[in-house]
Amino acid sequence: MDIVVKGRKTEVPERFRKHVAEKLKLDKIQKLDAKVISLDVEVSKEHNPRQADRSDRVEITLRSRGPVIRAEAAAADPYAALDLATGKLEARLRKQHDKRHNRRGNGRLSAAAVADSVPGVAELSATNGRPLAEEATESIPTTKIGSIEVRGEGPLVVREKMHTAAPMTLDQALYEMELVGHDFYLFVDSETKQPSVVYRRHAYDYGVIHLETDPLAGSEAGGAGGALGG
Repeated sequence: MDIVVKGRKTEVPERFRKHVAEKLKLDKIQKLDAKVISLDVEVSKEHNPRQADRSDRVEITLRSRGPVIRAEAAAADPYAALDLATGKLEARLRKQHDKRHNRRGNGRLSAAAVADSVPGVAELSATNGRPLAEEATESIPTTKIGSIEVRGEGPLVVREKMHTAAPMTLDQALYEMELVGHDFYLFVDSETKQPSVVYRRHAYDYGVIHLETDPLAGSEAGGAGGALGG
């Protein structure tokens, strides 16, 4: 297995690629997960001077025969960001390794047990996206990105990802949400067969939204979908 290092809107120096190979020791990772298929490292840079202390972001994605494990971190330079992301990845790998070897019953965590069993559960997402202010005057330039119109100079980053996944229970969705280190997780509920989202509300509190089609609704939606809140 090779480590794939790529940059998103930035160049990745050869020195940093070598440092990644030294930092992410494959033998150590494979001891924790022997079914690793690929390990991707993506480096990106924020050019906003107001975010200089978090200008470099490193995202590590580990794919295996089990759930995808992702860890990301931002710092003032890519080397520090890599150190932070590697620490998160190793912690999640150790938890998954311990879970496999000490499982009880069907080995899946209950919603109440996730907070005690998965590291970083109380941490907020590192994403720092700022909402764009709405401008009323027509003199402000408008940029169209796909179906989204942006007034002014942004910044706005639009990323699209497509995933395939088998239906799962709510408990498993909560567990996998913590493995990828996000505040929400989209999945298909194995009981209802509905597209659903689990999300973190406050501290250790979670919510779930199920989506079903309204047979009385017209062909076009009249407004935005439900917000993650409440």
